[in-house]
Amino acid sequence: MTQADVLIVGAGPTGLVLAIWLTKQGIPVRIVDKRRGPGETSRAMAVQARTLELYRQLDIADEVVAAGYKTPAMNMWARGKRKARIALTDAGEDISPYPFVLVFPQDKHERLLLARLRSLGVEVERETELVGFEAHDEHVVATLRAPDGREQTCQARFLAGCDGARSTIRHATGSSFEGGTYKQIFYVADVEASGVEPAGEAHIAFDKSDFVLVMAYGEPNRYRLIGTVQGEPATDPERLSFDDVGHRAIEGLGLEVAGVNWFSTYHVHHRVTERFRHGRVFLLGDAAHVHSPAGGQGMNTGIVDAINLAWKLSAVLKDQAPDALLDSYDTERRAFAHKLVETTDRVFSFATAEGGFADFVRTRIAPVFASVAYELDSVRDYMFRVVSQTMLDYRDGPLGSGLAGKVGGGDRLPFVRFEAGDNYGSLTRIAWQVHVYGAPSDELRHWCDSRGIALHAFAWVDAFGEAGLARDAAYLLRPDGHVGMAVPHGAPQALTAYVEQHGLRFGRD
Repeated sequence: MTQADVLIVGAGPTGLVLAIWLTKQGIPVRIVDKRRGPGETSRAMAVQARTLELYRQLDIADEVVAAGYKTPAMNMWARGKRKARIALTDAGEDISPYPFVLVFPQDKHERLLLARLRSLGVEVERETELVGFEAHDEHVVATLRAPDGREQTCQARFLAGCDGARSTIRHATGSSFEGGTYKQIFYVADVEASGVEPAGEAHIAFDKSDFVLVMAYGEPNRYRLIGTVQGEPATDPERLSFDDVGHRAIEGLGLEVAGVNWFSTYHVHHRVTERFRHGRVFLLGDAAHVHSPAGGQGMNTGIVDAINLAWKLSAVLKDQAPDALLDSYDTERRAFAHKLVETTDRVFSFATAEGGFADFVRTRIAPVFASVAYELDSVRDYMFRVVSQTMLDYRDGPLGSGLAGKVGGGDRLPFVRFEAGDNYGSLTRIAWQVHVYGAPSDELRHWCDSRGIALHAFAWVDAFGEAGLARDAAYLLRPDGHVGMAVPHGAPQALTAYVEQHGLRFGRD
C-alpha cells in the first residue's frame, strides 16, 4: 500500500494546479489519470485575469501570457454585416495586472502545467484508473488499476476528485448533480481560414436562434469556431461534419475555410453538485459543476476551485488550522458555482432565444447598445470584472469579517499600481499576511512579529483610496489573496479574535 497526503484523481488543469500548489507548499501528493497522455484537442480557450493573478503566485503567469494570445477586440455581426467592434486591450488596466482576454488552448495549457509539476519532482501516473475507495475517519483508502491491469491500494489523508463531468468519485459519494441539458447541439472546429476582417480578432455572429463565435490563435489564418447547430440535424449529431454546419459561419462572417484541423459536436449541461465536500473527499472543476461555454469560465473556475482548496488543505495538514476550515471550500465555491451557472444560463438563453422579438433585439439592438455602453468606463470596468472573475468575493462566506473603506472580509484584494510597482508582489509568498496602506502602529508590528506573520506597509498614495482601501487600516490576507479580515485603524485586538475564532496558527516559512 502506498501513501500520500493527498491523492488527486484527474490530471486536467484543475488537478494539475492543485498538485502544483500543494507541492510548492511541501505537501506530498500523488496524481493519477486514466488517459494515456494530456489532451490533444481542447474546448477551453480563454485564461481569465483572476486565473493569471493566482498563477503569478505560482510563478507561471509570465510563461502563460508569453505562450498565449491577447485578443485585441470583439466584433459583433448580424445577418452578414459587422455591427460593432469592442476593443478589449487594456480593458481592465486599473483592475488587474492582466487587463486583457488571453487565448491559450487547453491542450497547450495542460502541457505547460505538466512541465511545471515535473520540475517540482512530481509525475502524473498515466493509464491509472480509480476503481473505488473507502473513506474512514482519518484517511481514505483508494483502489487503483495500473496500466498492466493490476490493482493496488493507496492510503491518503484526503482524496480530490478532478475527474470531470462524469466523475467516478462524485458517483461514488452519491452526490446529486442537479440541473439540466440544453437542447442545442454545439460544435467546435479548428480551421485554417481567411476572409474575416479584421483578421486576428474575435468575432461573434448572431442569427435567428443561433450564434457562431470565432477566436483567433495569434497564428496566421488559424481560428477556433464555436457555434450551435441550427434546427434538428438530419443525421446523428455524432456523424455531423463541418460541411453540415460550417455554412453558417461562412455566410455570417464571410469566412473562406481552406482546411479543418479538428471538428467535434457535443451537448452542454448546466449542473452543480449538492456538496463539494464529503468528509475527506472533495469534488473540483467539472466533477462539481458544468455550464455553458458563455464567457469562457469553465476551466478558470476549476482552477480557482483548486487553489481555494489547496491552501486550506495545506494549512490543515501542517496543523496550522482545524479540519473545520475545509468546510469553507464547499461554502465558498458552491455558492460561486451556482451564481456562475445562473449567469451563463441567462447569457446563453439570450443568444439562442427563439421568436421575432428576440431575434430583433439580438441582431439589431444588442450590438449597437453594447458598443455605445462599452465606451463608458463604468460599464467597461463592470464587464471586465464579471468576465475576468475579479469580481468574485466571499463576503457571505464563513472566513470574511470586517470592513475598512470599501474593502471587506471575503473581497479579492484590490489591485493598485504605483510608481515603485504594485501591491500584489508580496502575494507570491503563499501565506497569510497583513497589508497596511499608510502607517502601521507599533502595536500591530508587534502583533505580526509575535505570530510570525509578514507585515507589508505601503506608503499612502491616492490610488489606494481610489481603489477603496482605507488609510492605516489592517487587511489580513489569505494565501489566495482574498481579505480574511479588514480592520479600520489596524487594531490588533480584532485580528486576535479572528485568528482565535478560526483556530489559525501561523509559522515562518
